[in-house]
Parts: sequence; C-alpha cells; structure tokens
Amino acid sequence: MYLSSTQYQNWTFRDEHEVIKLRFQANHDFIAKFGSSMSLQEKMLFFLSVEEEHIMVRTYEYSLRDFCKKFRDPRDGRIRMPPAVTTTAQHYFKRFYLFNSVMDYHPKEILVTCVYLACKIEEFYVTINDFVHNVRGDKKKAAEIILNNELQLTQELQFHLIIHQPFRPVEGLLIDIKTRFPQLRDPERLRPHVEEFLERVNLTDAIILYTPGQIALAAVTTAVSRLGENLDQYVTDILFPNDQRPHLKVLIDAVRKIKKMVKNAEPPASDTVRREIEGKLEKCRNQQNNPNSSQYRANYSEWDDDEVMMAASPMQEDTALGVERIRSPSNY
Repeated sequence: MYLSSTQYQNWTFRDEHEVIKLRFQANHDFIAKFGSSMSLQEKMLFFLSVEEEHIMVRTYEYSLRDFCKKFRDPRDGRIRMPPAVTTTAQHYFKRFYLFNSVMDYHPKEILVTCVYLACKIEEFYVTINDFVHNVRGDKKKAAEIILNNELQLTQELQFHLIIHQPFRPVEGLLIDIKTRFPQLRDPERLRPHVEEFLERVNLTDAIILYTPGQIALAAVTTAVSRLGENLDQYVTDILFPNDQRPHLKVLIDAVRKIKKMVKNAEPPASDTVRREIEGKLEKCRNQQNNPNSSQYRANYSEWDDDEVMMAASPMQEDTALGVERIRSPSNY
C-alpha cells in the first residue's frame, strides 16, 4: 500500500543531495525573480542564503513541535493533540519548503496552517475558534490567516495529504516481538524510548528519505539498545530468514543512516541568530505576502471588493469566500 502511495512516489527522495538541490533551487528562483536588477554582491547582502533559509525552517520545525505539545482544547484541557497530527504537520511543513522560499512565505504563516490542516486529515476535530485559542496575539486575525492559507498550502502539497506514519509499523513490530521473540522480556518497556525517537526523527530529513517501516525499525532497535539489549537475532533470523537475506543489507543500511540523522539532528538556532535572520527576512520577503506592507493592504482591499461581488451570488457558499488570500499570523 505504501509503495503505491503519493508519499512514496512523489515525496520520498533518493538521498540528501536531491533534497539539498531542491532547497537551493527554491532559494535561487526567488532571488532571480526579485533581485534581477541587483549585482551579485547586492543579492548576497540583501537576500537570505540557502543556509539561512535552512536555519529558519529548522528552527520553526521545533516551534511546530512545541506548539503541538502545548496545544490544549479550551473546552477540555485534558484533550491534547495526538502524535499523528504532529507528524502529519511536520511532513506538510517540510514538503512545503522544498519548493518554496522562506522569503516568499514566512514560516510562522505556514506553521499553524500545516497543523490545522493536519488536524482535519487525522480526524482530530477542533473548530477554528478553539484552534486559535492556542495562538498568541489577535485570534480573529489568526483564524483568517489559517483559513485563507489553507488552499495555498494544499495546492503546494499537490493535494497529497495522506501521510503514512511509523506508528502502525511500530505496533506490528512490538506484537511480532512478543509473539516470536520471547527472549526480549516485556517489549512494552520500549514505548517511552520509541516515542522519543519518533519525535526526534520528525526534526530530520529522514521522514522524506526513508519508509515508515524503516523508521519504525530504527526506533524499536534504538529503544532496545537503550535498555542494554539487542534485536540482532530477531532481525536476522526472524524478520529476514534465508530466502529474504538480499533485502537485509538494504534495511540495515537504511536503519543505520536514520539513527545517524537522529543522533546528529541540529538544534534550533540561538535567539541571537534567529533575530538576526528574522530582521534580514523582514526586509527581503515578498511584500505581497507581508501583511504589514502597503502593497499587501492594497491587494487586500481588492480582495475585499471581490468578496462583496462573490457574496452577491446565490450560488456562492460563504465558506469559500477569500480562501486564496495569503496572510501572516501574529506572533504566537
């Protein structure tokens, strides 16, 4: 099923070099479009570099994780956001910035939209009003931003919204270990370490390079190692008996690379570095998408006029009004 999915066919890449190339191209295309009249030196000073964009995206990936962790339903504080929603949102966020520049769409504008869309896809029901209760700043403005960004995000994701996650393969492995590998006592002990690994792997590019099954096995074997045990015999003798040995080397190589990526995961940028890049970004970002710019406000007035015309049509649903407007949320 996974091998026929859009995730595998469109969003699982060959290697890190391919991912780096896509990010470079997104940066290059933006600068070529908005810096055509500048010299090379002027471009280097004015626009964000590929590395600066990467720092911003990486830092906001941590912000996304923290937002989901802190999320509470205002009607019932016991209700928290399921890990599946966070994982789906991380996939959306990472995919979006493979083909779009931070200078075109500020990460804070995309982050909450990714999470809200993920809530829908993962069937974690929350109204927009309850959702923005968790966003700092102007709640009404935040709600408008999310709703008006939703279509843009969906289009950039090519409407490929179903995310295959490692949670189900993890459950399958734990059941199989209990059944066929009694040498490992009480596999339920692994869960806290597995959950920690899966949270950390979302902050790496492993989720767009490897399959959910490979990530699941990396998580389980890492958890076993944390307990001072190993699953070598289970993997080599049970998961991959003699007739399947040709696949074993590929799997082991993938698992090792995933573990290495998690171990070497870069932390978020320091506040000093982040503020410096944010300041530069405010100057070079696409002003059509900057809600603080006069250019944006002028376009916004035109959009409002269009809404009046659309509302006059009896065939137009209220929920469809203005969905293509791009706004930027307040700081949250």
